Amino acid sequence: MGEEDEAGQDDLVTEEMLWDRIPEVEGADRASTYYELSARIYARGQYDEALALAETARDIYSGLGASASSEGLAQAYSAIGYNLNQLKRMDEAATAMSKAVDILRANKSPIALELACTLGEWWYSSKNYAKVIETMEECAQEHLLDGSEIGAANDLYLVGCAHREIKNYDAAISSFTHARSLFKKSKEVIHVARCDQKMAACHIELEHGETALHAARKALDVFETAHDHRRETFALLEYGKAQILLGRLDEGLATFEQVVQTATDEEPRDFELIVDVETRMAAVMRSQGRVEAADEILRRLASVSEVLNEQEDGT
Repeated sequence: MGEEDEAGQDDLVTEEMLWDRIPEVEGADRASTYYELSARIYARGQYDEALALAETARDIYSGLGASASSEGLAQAYSAIGYNLNQLKRMDEAATAMSKAVDILRANKSPIALELACTLGEWWYSSKNYAKVIETMEECAQEHLLDGSEIGAANDLYLVGCAHREIKNYDAAISSFTHARSLFKKSKEVIHVARCDQKMAACHIELEHGETALHAARKALDVFETAHDHRRETFALLEYGKAQILLGRLDEGLATFEQVVQTATDEEPRDFELIVDVETRMAAVMRSQGRVEAADEILRRLASVSEVLNEQEDGT
């Protein structure tokens, strides 16, 4: 039977037929049936039900002991992970996916790397930054061995973001620098600029004003050329921070004004960004002795912050 015939036969197996099959099969066949049902129900967006079916498949595979299909068990764990991810249970999703990755790596499966990269992104979403670094550094090495420099660059970029989140700024700069060099080799211009922007942010935290200004300017040049207005706004913010750090207060305020103007022109408006930038502006004004103007900005922002905080609290 050819591949097309097999695919057609699979399409003919209805969900009802899968349910009818369950009492008739045992062991691995029963587990794979639950897994197939889980996949179909996941595709419909019924994640709670799909999760329960994937967990049943995992339990059956686990109960088979040494005779269990390691690939089947890994598939069940990955299905559990994907459903938990959709249900926003990120820690549990990452834990389940890590088990799938461990099994697949032990069996030298070609899909282990792909799932490991997904796992790293999930660890990032769950704010487990140490796990992000551990997972994605390993992925970067594997991608380099496979000759995928773009894959490695993406991995290292996420490593840099994780280091930045935990304030390891020197380590973050090192990761972004490595990622940047790989992106540059592949002429990935936007990605090079993303690295420059992130490095500028790290240098600002380390109070390396001139280096930060230079990196932010390079990022800004690319985003302006590409008409990538969203990224241009954030690069401009880093540029303004660098100007303030260097004592160029009037220039920095003018740059912050540009950021606020762009942010208020966009729909939907990013109020968190606007509040952050205007708060910085008020601090600069206060340092210049313009206390009344600074206080008026903070008074106005208090009303916006009150609404934002209520949304975060869910009240």
